[in-house]
Amino acid sequence: MTTAGASRVLLEETLTAEPEPEPAAGVGRYVPHVVAWNLTRRCNLECAHCYISAGPSETAEGELSTEEVLRIAGEILSMNPAPLFILSGGEPLLRHDLAEIARFASSRGATVVVGTNGTLLTDEKIAELKDAGVTGVAVSVDSLDHKHHDNFRHGKGALEATTTALARLKAHRLDFIIQTTVTKGNRGELSRLVAWSAEQGAVSFNAYFLVPTGRGARLSDLSAAEYEDVLAELVREHVRFQGRMLVRAKCAPHFMRHVHQQTPDSPVLNYETRCPCGTQYCRITPDGKLTPCPYLPETAGDLRQESFSSVWGDSALFQRIRSGKLGGRCGECEYRGICGGCRARAFAVEGDILAADPACNYQPTGAPLIERQRSVTYGMEAGRQLSWAPDAEERIKRIPSFVRGVVVSRIEDYARRRGATVVTLELMQEVRKSLPVDFSQRAPFFATDD
Repeated sequence: MTTAGASRVLLEETLTAEPEPEPAAGVGRYVPHVVAWNLTRRCNLECAHCYISAGPSETAEGELSTEEVLRIAGEILSMNPAPLFILSGGEPLLRHDLAEIARFASSRGATVVVGTNGTLLTDEKIAELKDAGVTGVAVSVDSLDHKHHDNFRHGKGALEATTTALARLKAHRLDFIIQTTVTKGNRGELSRLVAWSAEQGAVSFNAYFLVPTGRGARLSDLSAAEYEDVLAELVREHVRFQGRMLVRAKCAPHFMRHVHQQTPDSPVLNYETRCPCGTQYCRITPDGKLTPCPYLPETAGDLRQESFSSVWGDSALFQRIRSGKLGGRCGECEYRGICGGCRARAFAVEGDILAADPACNYQPTGAPLIERQRSVTYGMEAGRQLSWAPDAEERIKRIPSFVRGVVVSRIEDYARRRGATVVTLELMQEVRKSLPVDFSQRAPFFATDD
């Protein structure tokens, strides 16, 4: 992977991947592969579903200082030299030190991406983020109806500003994904939103499913039956755009059940995983609290008072997530190994982080546990079977830790099919060209190694 940026194919794998809770060689069983970092509660908008209740009335009071952020980032990097940092808010572009934070982390081996509402993405800001090592941006669009989107986000002209930002990102060749929270209000335009995202040049379309926390607790959510219909539709859209744009569901692990049933050869099966919160994924709040995920506000520890490693390793909350048995239908379901339900939604609705996901109405059949179909999935290390040339070895180290095992496995499989016994940089470039869509032709500096 070049230092200029991650590949378009790898962007979805680094922006929003949900890694498998399996051992990773050399760093222990539970590894902080992905850290979502809410840097501020300040925001120029006031979205109806915001899980952190951000908005224009918030101030910087209580936020971690630049020095505190860099210290904590360094502690994470000492545990995992190649994590993914998702820098978000509120609106992270309101932090004057966003580029400084990104540069610190990216220069030390982290993959850094930014989650934003998009309205403040000027050409100058995009150039600054790229120069700081940011490799991708996640932008939220909730409706193509200007009135609906702007009202939902409480910002006149928000959709127009965000759409303009997408054109700027494309012009600057900085990859982006489009994220939509599925609600009763936009349910009917989901297919159109997916197609529009592909037209804009998005690498991925992520459909988020509401977790009733923050201001999102005030919204009326889809029923469990409606969830099933939307997830089935998303699988159809995934098949429709395969090779051009990845389509996925977020905060709805039962999407994997639909993928297994409808498209068993899907590349999405690289994500065969239970909800990773507290095992390989976590969130840091603006004031330094560590929680299992952005949508689960229960605090595991205070990083102003404790080291990241001590909270990550010793927190009673994390220990419960890692060692507890899933309850209700989730604990009985044959898909529990690759789904397991959303832990944040179970906590928000049932008050129990291990309870059954109330947004799933699937009835377990008593069938044997569904085994994952990939020998190596995200978050896992791949056992090396071939020799790697020094330049190829150096390049693979630049890939985020939770992706690396899958990439190594793909490359070695490709090499063996061609009778190669040594993985070289040239062979890695051949793998890039063998992808269904050579995204590097659209953004030449986004060289890919998988």
